[in-house]
Amino acid sequence: MNYEGILLGLGAFLCIGLFHPLVIKAEYYWGIQSWWAFLLVGLAGTCGSLLVSNMYLSIFLGIFAFSAFWGIGEVIKQEKRVLRGWFPENPKRHEYYVRKREERKDKTQ
Repeated sequence: MNYEGILLGLGAFLCIGLFHPLVIKAEYYWGIQSWWAFLLVGLAGTCGSLLVSNMYLSIFLGIFAFSAFWGIGEVIKQEKRVLRGWFPENPKRHEYYVRKREERKDKTQ
């Protein structure tokens, strides 16, 4: 039997499960400026995937890298979810959210 597909599927599931709360926490503490951290992690995972000789580890690193790249878009969407009130905002960054909400009102008028 071949277990590699199941293990890589589990690895993909764990990567997605890891990055979902990371996106939420990154937006909470650092805002959308944290996108560059996801970019760096994704680039590191991509380089690792290209340089590793083990095929399964290379595939897993590719999955990890593209999960990080996915995080870039999600951290931007997460800010929109916070502005809508779906997630709590960081009280230390309250003025930032007030400013963003005012900008959104100006665009809709």
